[in-house]
Amino acid sequence: QVQLVESGGGLVQAGGSLRLSCVASRSMFSINAMGWYRHPPGKQRELVALFTSGGSTNYADSVKGRFTISRDDYKNTVYLQMNSLKPEDTAVYYCKAVYWGNDYWGQGTQVTVSS
Repeated sequence: QVQLVESGGGLVQAGGSLRLSCVASRSMFSINAMGWYRHPPGKQRELVALFTSGGSTNYADSVKGRFTISRDDYKNTVYLQMNSLKPEDTAVYYCKAVYWGNDYWGQGTQVTVSS
């Protein structure tokens, strides 16, 4: 199993920035894929940014150029730097890891962007 703990959410004005962190309980070298999803109010959960099993990155079109996913393998941590935030980025942000074919999720962290 993998436990994931997110942090860094909060309330920010439009145009502001936040950085989310997700710490995994296992070595990043043993995790196949890891990244961020979000669940906006009244909508379905969606991909934000992801490190794939091949080591490449995928971004949702809506965040390209504004969000950056990064990792520190020695701290077992994945980050999401969010710049130029918009009210439509308001959501609960979840970290997800794929380990031995199973999906593991963090508890989520709320991001609220005011206009």
